[in-house]
Amino acid sequence: MNDGANRDATKRSARERLQAERERQKAKDKRRRTLVVAAAVVGVLGLAAVVGLIAANTGKGGSSAKGGPLVAPSGATGKDALVIQTGKDEAPSTLTVWEDFRCPACKAFETNYRDTVRDLEAKGLLKVEYHLATLIDGNMRGSGSLRSANAAACAQDAGKFAAYHDLLFQNQPEETDDAYGKNAKLLELAGKVEGLDTPEFRKCVEDGTHDNWVKKSQDAFRAGKFRGTPTVLLDGKDIFADQANPLTPQKLKEKVEAAAAAKGGAGGGGKASGAPESSEPSSPASASASAARSGSPSAGRSATPSRPASAVRPSASGQASADHSGMPMNH
Repeated sequence: MNDGANRDATKRSARERLQAERERQKAKDKRRRTLVVAAAVVGVLGLAAVVGLIAANTGKGGSSAKGGPLVAPSGATGKDALVIQTGKDEAPSTLTVWEDFRCPACKAFETNYRDTVRDLEAKGLLKVEYHLATLIDGNMRGSGSLRSANAAACAQDAGKFAAYHDLLFQNQPEETDDAYGKNAKLLELAGKVEGLDTPEFRKCVEDGTHDNWVKKSQDAFRAGKFRGTPTVLLDGKDIFADQANPLTPQKLKEKVEAAAAAKGGAGGGGKASGAPESSEPSSPASASASAARSGSPSAGRSATPSRPASAVRPSASGQASADHSGMPMNH
């Protein structure tokens, strides 16, 4: 009996010790799980705080995702240094142009007017003040307007703006194709401009050196309440304001030559207008040319998209045709 009782007592003692050890292990595991969960929560909250801080800083003042400073391109002029000028300072006439490198209507304007404008510049009769906008990025999504405008500003730093500007429009992709959103494409095109594809230019493009400058230019476009791109003014007056008689390249040439003659020829001291200024209010249908191609998407083609788009087709003379109302439509 004593031996049996001792064995039972020994078994109970062993079970009790095992049970106690299990309880201790469970308590230990529970404490460890609690510590792990607490650490994970702290880590998640810390990460959220960091991400929130980065997002808040990125959104301040319209700065770029890289948070870089606002850097105007070399030689930029006008209010807030938002103008890139081509032609001679003393030219008697000034053409102010608001453009977007993704905008088909801007390409149509450039295609039809480029030779006339460059010829008048070469004669010292006209200077052009370019303002770069990013309207299509906002309406069609993407970053091609911003990236190409930055690259054009980098070309200005290298003294190659006019050549690169013209090349961008000559090689403009379809409006829905955000090809200019890729720096590789912009650098490829730079190789076609003699002396432009340098390490300095590449760094400027890749770093987005002038991104915030481009964004400020777009802000100025919105503040100007322009109807769309291109907006074109000759000495502050909308060149397409007269819907029944829009200004063709030939008429532009005649007007500039007449102004030069009235002011005593080239160097007569034309009015410089870094921003469109006029004693007359700009027409609500701000100067624009339509896309040279038909069938392109009409959505997002103007600052006020309620107005229907209509294609401008080059006439036999190579000049832009107007729609049935005689008014080139904007983008």
